[in-house]
Amino acid sequence: MKAAIIGCGYVGQAVAQYWQSQGLEVLTTTTRRERITELTRVADQVIVWESKEADKLQTALVDRDLVLLCVGSKKGANYADTYLGTAQTLATVLPYTNVQQLIYTSTCSVYGQHHGAWVTEMMPPAPITDNGKIIEATERTLLAAATPQRKVCILRLGGIYGPGRTLEKIYSRAAGTTRPGNGEEGTNWVHLSDIVGGIDWARHKQLSGVYNLVQDEVPTLRALIDGVCHRHNLSLVRWDESQPSDRKNVRVSNARIKSTGYTFVHPNFEI
Repeated sequence: MKAAIIGCGYVGQAVAQYWQSQGLEVLTTTTRRERITELTRVADQVIVWESKEADKLQTALVDRDLVLLCVGSKKGANYADTYLGTAQTLATVLPYTNVQQLIYTSTCSVYGQHHGAWVTEMMPPAPITDNGKIIEATERTLLAAATPQRKVCILRLGGIYGPGRTLEKIYSRAAGTTRPGNGEEGTNWVHLSDIVGGIDWARHKQLSGVYNLVQDEVPTLRALIDGVCHRHNLSLVRWDESQPSDRKNVRVSNARIKSTGYTFVHPNFEI
């Protein structure tokens, strides 16, 4: 099988390495020429590509069976160009390729504010930020590219942690600080191992439609930060309930992807 990974950062690089170990022929894209040498360690072919270069993308994908889209916005980059612009270019060229499946790593930010309630994929997106609205539009663009011959699978990820992105590293900056609110918002996370596993599961099962990819455990923000601080001997965070929090409060269900038979490697935190 020939696969292409558009956007080869933290997630894309891990998937590329895994797929190559499984015998897939992997092509990756990058926007930075200086990353070519690094990416050739996990990919058979690397191309430098910008989101508006339709002809170049079409040539790269013409003989690919599978595409994984997992772009990330670099500091200072235009969010709409990175996500929606890339999706629009991809949707334009797909009819001129042999791609049979597209997998997109979206985010749970499309759910917006639900005041602590559980949400599933059956609920309509209700993003409350401009960036969330761009992600929703990106999903719509890609789902519209589905055909009887081409499956489109959207995986909505929680916060990402794993090697190099440990909870200690993520929350060490918060240690000893005062944060607004009471910290009772639900936090939805997924380990890198389950992102790679979930993506490959979607490939094997030829999944289509939308699936949440988040672990079972959904602690409150306060409980999670307290646990990390205790485990790593960091100063505890103080909460100021007189200051309103702008964090959304939602608990995301992973029941749908589990109903297909996927078993999480990290259903819970190992703080």
